[in-house]
Amino acid sequence: MASISNLSLHSHPKILVLRQPHQQRIRFVRLASGCRGRSPDLLRLKTLPFGSGRRCSGRQNSIVTAAYGPEGAGGARRRVYRQSQAQRPPAANASVKQIASFALPAGVFLAVSFVMWKVVENLLTPKTTRQSSVENKSPSQGMKWSFAPGSNLFSGLAAKIDSQSKQTLNIFANELRSFQSVDMSGNNFGDEGLFFLSESLGYNQVVEEVSFAANGITATGIKAFDGVLQSNIMLKTLDLSGNPIGDEGVKLLCDILVNNASIQKLQLNSVGLGDEGAKAIGELLKINSSLRIVELNNNMIDYSGFTSLAGSLLENNTIRNLHLNGNYGGALGANALAKGLEGNKSIRELHLHGNSIGDEGARSLMSGLSSHKGKIALLDIGNNSISAKGAFYVAEYIKKSKNLLWLNLYMNDIGDEGAGRFADALKENRTITTIDLGGNNIRAKGVSEIAQALKDNPVITTLELGYNPIGPDGAKALCEVLKFHGNVKTLKLGWCQIGVKGSEFIADMLRYNSTISILDLRANGLRDEGARCLARSLKVVNESLTSLDLGFNEIRDDGAFAIAQALKANEDVTVTSLNLASNFLTKFGQTALTDARDHVYEMTEKEVNIFF
Repeated sequence: MASISNLSLHSHPKILVLRQPHQQRIRFVRLASGCRGRSPDLLRLKTLPFGSGRRCSGRQNSIVTAAYGPEGAGGARRRVYRQSQAQRPPAANASVKQIASFALPAGVFLAVSFVMWKVVENLLTPKTTRQSSVENKSPSQGMKWSFAPGSNLFSGLAAKIDSQSKQTLNIFANELRSFQSVDMSGNNFGDEGLFFLSESLGYNQVVEEVSFAANGITATGIKAFDGVLQSNIMLKTLDLSGNPIGDEGVKLLCDILVNNASIQKLQLNSVGLGDEGAKAIGELLKINSSLRIVELNNNMIDYSGFTSLAGSLLENNTIRNLHLNGNYGGALGANALAKGLEGNKSIRELHLHGNSIGDEGARSLMSGLSSHKGKIALLDIGNNSISAKGAFYVAEYIKKSKNLLWLNLYMNDIGDEGAGRFADALKENRTITTIDLGGNNIRAKGVSEIAQALKDNPVITTLELGYNPIGPDGAKALCEVLKFHGNVKTLKLGWCQIGVKGSEFIADMLRYNSTISILDLRANGLRDEGARCLARSLKVVNESLTSLDLGFNEIRDDGAFAIAQALKANEDVTVTSLNLASNFLTKFGQTALTDARDHVYEMTEKEVNIFF
């Protein structure tokens, strides 16, 4: 606030007092007069800050303006001085105001903090009565409660999700009516979704292959197929893998498929199928004549279930492929299955990977296959704890087989002794084109015997020896044969401990070999030295090698530079795929390889896919 005090305009001076926010000291200033007929001086008393270091006790300053004439000048000056002094607040009052200036903001801050704390407390800690009322709401009150993650939703959100699900199901329903192959796996639409979609399968004249895999379908949902699959004459493949339908659901499905004449491939992998479900499938196979492929991988089928399936093979003459990987057949299950194979003429592929049949199971199975009147072309008995003893029975069967094309013994333990038995058998067999002996603890000696068998066997085109510690000596023995002999097109030597020395033998072999198109050398510790050896061979014209896998070999930029230069130097390069993933390349090595790829394309218009 500003206040103005006026004295007489004639004989008395004029004093103006203006109060301002800070305490100042007084200064007199003479001003020119504006009064006509007089020559008075104007004296302005201005307050200025104290510079002595002593804090001012007041919070106001004053401006005093005095107008005086020649008469009574001294008295006027004294009155101005007294009145200016009267305007200064007492020292005690100034001290109180100074304290208040500090205390007031602190009090306001504490008050606001307390209010905010109470507001936050009320927001974060609802009243007990409110919480219990929400928990006790029924679904009709707008709240859904479930133990499933993300299912405790308000009705509005649930309705929105239901709307989106229905929209997705409508899209799938339209696809079922429009396309020959529809994949709906992994959408988790459950039993309700299957009931909705099954209507589109009835009398459907378009779709031939459909996948309902991994959708949370239970045995209840299988009932949706009743009356639908019986009327469908176009569907050939039905995939229900990854749904927990269990034995009950499998039984319901089998009852429905008894009257279906179109489905040829039934996939029930990882559905919780046990012996009872296997028994139901066995009964179905005795009646159904349309099924060609049945996949029951990764279930819980034991000896009893194997027996039921074996019994159906004696009566069924239409099934071609039977997949039982990852079950619990054991030696007894293999023995039961062997008896069923003896009287069956239709089986072409038998998949028994991971059933722990052991040497005794291998003996029984090979005996049954030897008496089999059909033409087994594919046999998968990998990961079955078969040793050199069991390898003997398998080798004897190989010698006699006239139809076997593909043999998998991956991840057993036949060792060098078993490898030698297989080598002898391969010298006589002229049908097997693909053989997988990976992970069998075969060393340099065993590989040397297999290599010698390749001289006399021009039929084998794919040889898998990965995960065997053959070392550089084994690589040398193999490469000396493959340099000028054999017809191997795919050679897999990953994780074989070949090292830099072994890479020299492989590089030398590639200079002369004219058959190998796919070469896998992953995780052999080749490093930059090995990469440079292979790069020198890549500079030479090789018309067969199209894919080279050098992943996990600790190759750095120097090795990458060498390979890049080799690609640029060979104008007739045939490599279309080069894998250098999981090595120690920096952006410099990657850039060099990328430039080499671009150079090859510019010069030859050939694309080289390089993977880092």
